[in-house]
Amino acid sequence: MSYGYRLSDGDLGPVQQSPTTCGSACLTVARMLVNPAFARWIVRGEGPHLDAPPAATEKERFAAYERVVQRRTNGLYAGGGRLNAPWPHALGTPPWGARKELEFGAARRGTTYELRLVRQLTRRRLRGAYTRLVEVVTDGEPALLYLGSALLPRHVVLVLPGDGDRVVNVYDPATGRVSVLDQGRFAARELRIAGWDVPWLAVQPDGARRVQAFGFSTGMSTVSRTSGVSASV
Repeated sequence: MSYGYRLSDGDLGPVQQSPTTCGSACLTVARMLVNPAFARWIVRGEGPHLDAPPAATEKERFAAYERVVQRRTNGLYAGGGRLNAPWPHALGTPPWGARKELEFGAARRGTTYELRLVRQLTRRRLRGAYTRLVEVVTDGEPALLYLGSALLPRHVVLVLPGDGDRVVNVYDPATGRVSVLDQGRFAARELRIAGWDVPWLAVQPDGARRVQAFGFSTGMSTVSRTSGVSASV
């Protein structure tokens, strides 16, 4: 199914607008991929801005919504008013807040997510973790991958379906570039993304998407769900 805004290998997407919003940038792009009305507002400024502050340019609109996302993922109450464990903005996006944001309109409605720690896995089990990502990541159901050094996670990328059935693509918010991430690099801890190599944790679909009415939640506000703003083109 096509959602309008798409990113594939070799494409350039938006770039994160602050050093601590790599996760927020990934989650904003994820929302653009499932909500064409939202994507049109970011790219062209068309339609209501709803819970984001007004902004004149695409770059400013993207930056504004990054901040909206960060307040949700790091605050006491996440999207939909769900109770959340607060986290300092200076330390980036917590995985539990990212999970709630994905389930609040940054993924296909009804998709539920899980946190999977992969830092401790052997190379063989990392290959299995990669295979699982390939299985569960589809259009409208992306994943976040936390990566970093051997000691700490330092960056977040958005995992997207690849152009074949055995690979995934990743959107790197540090550059905006979309590229293929193959199983060999993942299992060898040689990611070479934004200067970081080691996969730490995935926020990924759990494979048990609930059956719901067809459609997409915008996750932007109560107004956006009731005012007739279309989520399809």
